[in-house]
Amino acid sequence: MVLSITTTHQPATDLGYLLHKHPDRYQTVSMKYGSIKVFFPEARDDRCTATLILDIDPIHIVRETRFKSNVMDQYVNDRPYIASSFMSVALSNVFRTALKGECKNREELCDIKIPLTATIPVIQCRGGEQFTRELFESLGYHVELHRYPLTITPLNGD
Repeated sequence: MVLSITTTHQPATDLGYLLHKHPDRYQTVSMKYGSIKVFFPEARDDRCTATLILDIDPIHIVRETRFKSNVMDQYVNDRPYIASSFMSVALSNVFRTALKGECKNREELCDIKIPLTATIPVIQCRGGEQFTRELFESLGYHVELHRYPLTITPLNGD
């Protein structure tokens, strides 16, 4: 699962201070279910993007004893498909200080309205577009949704 946070606030690299992440560093955090990677694919004065990648390791999940409930768990495991729960944990671990609204090095940034765009390239939502809009727009967010058709390519190339 991928989450990108972009700002055009100037200097845009202030996003690094807000998230407590250095734009020039690639960071990896190991978790019980895989790893979290945080990096800045763009970090300029006019535009800055922080990207969090949640890389779920289904093999490690199966081998981790706390996730096991029976012998079939080694073969049938739904953990990689509930990435949204793991993403919540990843966000709270990696951006803990930012979520508290703290910025020790640049405290004044916490009081400035900064334009932010959060992008999740692909996500499943059982309630559909209407549910997603009601959920986020009621909190004051502008929501843009795009539907993409699911295409399945056979493994044998047919």
